Amino acid sequence: MTSLLCLGRTPPSARGLAGAAALAVSLMAAGCASRSGDVAPHPADPAQFAGWTCDRLDDETERVQRRAAEVAWAVDERSGNNIVALGVGVMIFWPALLALRPEGPEADDLAQLKGRFEALRAASTKARCPPISTELPAARAAALPVAPGDRLVYEERAHPRQAATETRWMVRALRRGEIEYAPAPAAGTRADATAAEAGEPLRHDHAGNVLGGAAGALKWPFLLRGELTLGQVMAGEMLVVDDPLARARVRAQVVAVGPQQVSGRRFDAAVLELFGDVLVEGPGTTRLDGVLVVDRASGVLLRLDLRSAEPTFRVMRRLVRVEPR
Repeated sequence: MTSLLCLGRTPPSARGLAGAAALAVSLMAAGCASRSGDVAPHPADPAQFAGWTCDRLDDETERVQRRAAEVAWAVDERSGNNIVALGVGVMIFWPALLALRPEGPEADDLAQLKGRFEALRAASTKARCPPISTELPAARAAALPVAPGDRLVYEERAHPRQAATETRWMVRALRRGEIEYAPAPAAGTRADATAAEAGEPLRHDHAGNVLGGAAGALKWPFLLRGELTLGQVMAGEMLVVDDPLARARVRAQVVAVGPQQVSGRRFDAAVLELFGDVLVEGPGTTRLDGVLVVDRASGVLLRLDLRSAEPTFRVMRRLVRVEPR
């Protein structure tokens, strides 16, 4: 893997963003929640989308729903309910989003987004567009650095002195809300044909959030949000699939952005510093820190280094090559 080129570094003052974000969260936590029936969507005029193609209408609908999911997650995170379990793209369940709406800026954001969503659907109906497909449009898929059938090969270890092992994931589907992988052996082995259909799939969204995987795998479904710009600070959770007791509260700050080459594939990398606390048995916690690197166009994981006294949250994982189909 080549090193990052042309990286911008976070100015020293940006380090204070994390504290400011935490203060903002604590101040807003005192706000009262309102019921979903108390607030109506802000209407938007479908005429503003006149002349748009069906693909463009679908792409904007996807963007609106993704933003709505991010707002709803921030509300849920602040309230401590942890009840948001929503997809994005064509899978958003709007009543659940609106039920989480508090009074304040997020209430207005969700009402505006819901109004825009309804106007988009009205424009789509008028244009006689077919239902939105879950598959990523061909033009958008072609612009991504990976394609169906590609195998992403990672080196993994729990400690720098430990011998690395290789894991392979084959790109099985490019969808509007996510990319799905199947575990795959080395190319050319006899088990190759069936391995792509066996085992639990790995799924991540286009922001780089891991949404699901096999039991015991790490996931962070709503940690990364927005455009991943330099200095951006986010907060969320890292969880272990099928283990409700294993979780870490994590903050992430974008400290560098720039191109990265792996096997001739060009990735638009965002480097994030991670820091937080792992919940352990009893009333205490243990520290967690590390680095996460994802491709900003596709969400593909390029690197994950986690350090913690808790073995579940200790891993070194790096993309070392991409094997084409």
